[in-house]
Amino acid sequence: EYYWADLIDLKVVNQEQQTIGVVKDLMETGANCVLVIEGEKQHLIPFVAKYVLNVDLENKFILVDWGLDY
Repeated sequence: EYYWADLIDLKVVNQEQQTIGVVKDLMETGANCVLVIEGEKQHLIPFVAKYVLNVDLENKFILVDWGLDY
């Protein structure tokens, strides 16, 4: 578990080391939280283990299983 404030402004990269963007906000949907990522386009990534593989607060990034074209 993380505080939302700790996730804001973290860089988001995928397994191919492509930068998706930066966390700008989080949304509560009832089922789970969703990361709002701003990059070349906006991405909404569910904050669940299937998509969020690692949160590294020390190095300020989140590793996700997510494509740039999703």
